[in-house]
Amino acid sequence: MSTTDTHSTTLPDWFTARRDAARLRFEATPAPKRNDEAWRFSNLSQLDFAGFTSNSGQAPATDHLIARSTGIGSTAAKLVFVNDTLVHSETTRLPAGIICLPLAEALVSHPDLVEQHFMKQETRLGSAKYAAWHEAMVANGLFVHVADHVEVADPIEVHHWIAGGNTGIFPHTLVVTGRSSKVRVIDIFRSAADLEPGLAIAFNDLSAGENSTLDYIAIQAFNEVTRMIQIHETSAARDASAKAFILNTGASWARNESMSRLEGPGARSDMLAVSIPAREQEYDQRTFQHHVSEGACSDLLYKNSLYDNAKTVFSGLIFVDEGAHHTDAYQTCRNLLMSDTAEANSMPGLEINADQVKCSHGSTSAQISDEEIFYLCARGIDPVSARQLIARGFSVEVVERIGNEAAEELVLRFVDDKFARIAGGGA
Repeated sequence: MSTTDTHSTTLPDWFTARRDAARLRFEATPAPKRNDEAWRFSNLSQLDFAGFTSNSGQAPATDHLIARSTGIGSTAAKLVFVNDTLVHSETTRLPAGIICLPLAEALVSHPDLVEQHFMKQETRLGSAKYAAWHEAMVANGLFVHVADHVEVADPIEVHHWIAGGNTGIFPHTLVVTGRSSKVRVIDIFRSAADLEPGLAIAFNDLSAGENSTLDYIAIQAFNEVTRMIQIHETSAARDASAKAFILNTGASWARNESMSRLEGPGARSDMLAVSIPAREQEYDQRTFQHHVSEGACSDLLYKNSLYDNAKTVFSGLIFVDEGAHHTDAYQTCRNLLMSDTAEANSMPGLEINADQVKCSHGSTSAQISDEEIFYLCARGIDPVSARQLIARGFSVEVVERIGNEAAEELVLRFVDDKFARIAGGGA
């Protein structure tokens, strides 16, 4: 896929310079190799992205996609993108003190504010090459800045559609919360058609200011001939709470790289994910909980329900800096194997360079026991439905930690749709 683009010449000089530097960095950075630890157990053949084209600014007829862009009933704002082009925007319900714009517009109207927070962390989980590609190609996405002491009661909901065969998109989500503020953002990724191959190289910048609450939900429900790399970078200041939830039900192959940086005492990061791969789907998950400051807490819970010949990879590291005493960190990955041919690879890890810390990590893989099936069958539930109920309950434990009923219902709608397709013989 070419890195040539046609972005507007009105973009700020700093952004143009970064984009040009990123293009050179992308071309100079070698592709991952089999012996790269950050790509252990990965299917590197999925990284052949030849033939994909960015169609930013060339959205096809979109009325039917806008109509299909349904999520939570009550939103503070709703934006719909097709091939990285904004085709619908509702922002009249936003409170005063919040900037909520397409990134392309924010780069022109608030360039200094965007520059202050745009892609500040080092991408260290293996996809530096693809982060550079994203930076070179990014044309649009969401920019949110919440002023101090402003709370946004309803979520900001964004729909990202890929339309047209062999189309690549590069959506960017940048959310910044000021002191003692609160916001929830939901990204939903889908394909316009079931059989058109697509590619998404997505990036999230989430910056939670002092004593603020920033909740983020990503729902990945692309078709099964689309591939995705999504890089999440979160920072939490003193007494801030940053929560990120990822749902994977679609795509033939998806790689999620999630980095959380705890920068102040009392900061908290919750990293949550539910993945339900079936048939030949592969989900590759890499995480990094970086405790920079003392007295911070992070908690990671990933759950994967694998069907057929599906495969998952989880590699996570809790890293505690020198001086980050009184750290409280947890990391758990649990895999439910719904077939004898599914494959789950888990590599949790700790690196502690401080004293008086409480850290734990672990991973489990198991199948549903005959006793559980028998218990439900004895109550009149057929075996197939019994297995689906157990798998759904397995996922619900993570979904409930979102902490918002409407958002949980939205996520479970996608979860139930995936289970229904599995039960019906599809994926």
